[in-house]
Amino acid sequence: MDKKFHAKVLLVDDEEDFTDALSKRLEARNLKVMTVNCGEDAIHMANEHSFDAIILDLAMPGMDGLETLQQIKAKHPDAEIIILTGHASVENSVKAMKIGAEDLLEKPVDIADLLNKIETAHNKRVVILQEKSKEEIEKILKSKGW
Repeated sequence: MDKKFHAKVLLVDDEEDFTDALSKRLEARNLKVMTVNCGEDAIHMANEHSFDAIILDLAMPGMDGLETLQQIKAKHPDAEIIILTGHASVENSVKAMKIGAEDLLEKPVDIADLLNKIETAHNKRVVILQEKSKEEIEKILKSKGW
């Protein structure tokens, strides 16, 4: 990836050492990264902030990644969520994609692959926001009778 892009990313993983290390690597590449270590906090952050991509671990104690994914997608269907796991199974991968995950990567993750996925998510998010803005403008224009 030669060009630089800026994106706001939420990193969700119960392993604090992992989130600390990965967030530093992403921040070194001009990404703004917020981290949480459980599904409940991820849902709260998704409700409070807008992210270009959410990187979500599947295997977490308490609320697992699938439940977290499901709850975030229920309130934020346009959320771009990338599953990152060390415990990939075909069954969980299929479930995650059916719920609405954009992609699934295995740990240890190749940083270039992850950055490509984040950039793709960011670009999709830009298009979605542009479409929503266009629809909102059209709605305002129609309601004002201009």
